[in-house]
Amino acid sequence: MSVRVGAAPVRALLLSLVTFFVVAGTATGCSGGDERPRVVVTTNILGDITREIVGDEADVSVLMKPNADPHSFGLSAVQAAELENADLVVYNGLGLEENVLRHVEAARASGVATFAAGEAADPLAFHTGEEGGPNDEAGEPDPHFWTDPDRVRKAAGLITDQVVEHVDGVNEKAVRDNAAHYDGQLADLTTWMEKSFATIPEGRRALVTNHHVFGYLADRFGFRVIGAVVPSGTTLASPSSSDLRSLTRAMEQAEVRTVFADSSQPTRLAEVLRQEMGGDVDVVPLYSESLTEKGEGADTYLRMMRANTSAMTEGLTRD
Repeated sequence: MSVRVGAAPVRALLLSLVTFFVVAGTATGCSGGDERPRVVVTTNILGDITREIVGDEADVSVLMKPNADPHSFGLSAVQAAELENADLVVYNGLGLEENVLRHVEAARASGVATFAAGEAADPLAFHTGEEGGPNDEAGEPDPHFWTDPDRVRKAAGLITDQVVEHVDGVNEKAVRDNAAHYDGQLADLTTWMEKSFATIPEGRRALVTNHHVFGYLADRFGFRVIGAVVPSGTTLASPSSSDLRSLTRAMEQAEVRTVFADSSQPTRLAEVLRQEMGGDVDVVPLYSESLTEKGEGADTYLRMMRANTSAMTEGLTRD
């Protein structure tokens, strides 16, 4: 006895099988058996640095979009899966990517090599007031190490070692040549920043920002951090009225009238401070925690740092 199967059920079965194999191939990252090695990076600043080092030797996937806030961005299910299918995950650490770290930890637990660049870059501690001043109090480690290009040089060298060690199939010489070229660009950046900042009179080398983000830059180039509108290292915190009063007094004592606000965030808090001080405050936007889209002024780490240096120098030398 034979059983005749209709054409419609056969087509449905074939479609189901095709769908299964396509989904399975996507989930495992297969592409005709020619899978390229992959590095996944959490923040776009570290993503740019890593791409300069890796070059064409592997795919570099960056999770954080341009102009995003590293303290608050989250991942889709597809991005979370990318972490667990990577050869190497590069992340900032020190609490920066607050909504992403659990996914990084899950990838590490599944056997993926991970590297915390901030933890390896001689981290500094946050200071709640002007360092050395009466209200100075050291707190948690500061994750914003990239504002010091010398620490970025150190981190870039360590990322290079991680890529060579953990990403199978890369050409070590090509990776190290890329890293050496980029190291020279970072060294040039440091020299240029030193010369630019040298034009700022000593008495004006004082910083007030939207939140504590430029501690490493201040430490490296000899600035005083007077305080921040948000007395925290994260944009997710909010200032109290007493915080604003304390900062206002500190600014008046230091004769500081310039506030640097993150260009990727609204300047509402800095505007509030302007009102507190009677309107005589300059609010200068800086690129502090995220790169921009291409062509918007800070689409690479090098361009971001040069743009910030120029804006800070102009803001602190303006009469």
